Amino acid sequence: MENIEVKLNSTKAWVLAARPKTLTGAAVPVMIGTALAMADSAFHIRLVPAVLCFLFAFVMQIDANFVNDYFDFLKGTDDETRLGPKRACAQGWVTIGAMRWALAITTALACLIGLPLIYYGGWWMIAVGVFCVLFCFLYTTHLSYRGFGDVLVLLFFGIVPVTMTYYLVLPDGEQTITWQCFLASIACGLVIDTLLVVNNYRDIDNDRRAGKHTLIVAIGAKWGRALYFSLGVVACLMGNIYHFSGHFWAVWLPIIIYLPLHVSTFIEMRKINKGAALNIVLGKTARNMFVYGLSVSIGLLIG
Repeated sequence: MENIEVKLNSTKAWVLAARPKTLTGAAVPVMIGTALAMADSAFHIRLVPAVLCFLFAFVMQIDANFVNDYFDFLKGTDDETRLGPKRACAQGWVTIGAMRWALAITTALACLIGLPLIYYGGWWMIAVGVFCVLFCFLYTTHLSYRGFGDVLVLLFFGIVPVTMTYYLVLPDGEQTITWQCFLASIACGLVIDTLLVVNNYRDIDNDRRAGKHTLIVAIGAKWGRALYFSLGVVACLMGNIYHFSGHFWAVWLPIIIYLPLHVSTFIEMRKINKGAALNIVLGKTARNMFVYGLSVSIGLLIG
């Protein structure tokens, strides 16, 4: 990535700034929420809100990436010591003025996509959308520097998207949020948090120097590795909730397919331990997240 040639404000620059690989994190919770609603309603779901939930999640993820790129550059966090993938503003691929416009456009587009969901879920969907946008900005500007990043991942990549998707796509008059759905949303958030954990584990030294007090900085590298391993294991154990609704394969497919990949990636994480080589673990963790989402969703649908 260091030697890549990118023209200023080019299409390639914007694709790199959008970080399309991160879209798996946005897709997984919506995928699980939709599959759970399909299983619980005998496949009688509303397709339009399902599509809108996917689009809203994708655009909000891109918006969050732009926010992260812009504000971390202003704070000076993305300097020459950065170990992760290069950022558009810091590399000079995208001008600051253009990124400000991109922030405004993606935020407005997300709001426009989410607006029709009021018809399917009621006026309180406005509050959900406002909180999503608000914390999208607060994460990078304040909360990630104070150790709240993992809490926000659990909330906005687990609880909110899974439960809201489930609620919105259920048939009119049957909308509810079951306790199984709520626990499934927590399990989803735990799996997606593995991506943030390995990201912060890689950056632990840089974050300490920058005064960024992530959870990994607080607990240290050893416990950071233990946290990474535990998140995937606990999520699979929580999958036993699906037994209560007769979804046998939603319990066992993640254990058979996802868990071995998670353990293998954890072993590689321990072996590499430090440095930019942990970006390999980051990529495999993103893959594992998607595998988890697919295995749970398929398990729900075939059960």
